[in-house]
Amino acid sequence: MASPRPPRASDDAAAAVPLTGARVLIVEARFYDDIADELLAGARQAVAAAGATADVISMPGALEIPTAIAIALDAAAAAGTPYDAAVALGCVVRGETYHFEIVAGESSRALMDLAVARKLPLGNGILTVENDEQAWARARVSEGNKGGGTVEAAFALLRLKRRVGEAS
Repeated sequence: MASPRPPRASDDAAAAVPLTGARVLIVEARFYDDIADELLAGARQAVAAAGATADVISMPGALEIPTAIAIALDAAAAAGTPYDAAVALGCVVRGETYHFEIVAGESSRALMDLAVARKLPLGNGILTVENDEQAWARARVSEGNKGGGTVEAAFALLRLKRRVGEAS
């Protein structure tokens, strides 16, 4: 197994670029309320730490997240208040049917298509796990903190977009 690359000075410098005033859209799936609460707590902490603000939209499940993001992005742009980044949060636990593969694969594919087509800094924090224990280990702010990590991933893309001067 290859060891991770050592951090570079440019990594720290890029992560230190403030995002004061940046607007992020968080769309969460509430299918597993307790896990969703923990993911959202981590996400909110990361948004606040960056000096950004967030709007949160809740959906029943992971499959609704990409469409909800697209609708909210269009509405915000039409209102003259576009979002700078988006974050998807949710959890899909493997069951005894093929439904897990459909939800996990299709939600991920739709998010990737949306991000690339719109050049949108987007973090995908939809956990795909085998069981509740794995979900909690990833969601818990004190452990995996995937909610916070997903915001940080979206913000890394936003910093890149701003640095290279990409038009929105």
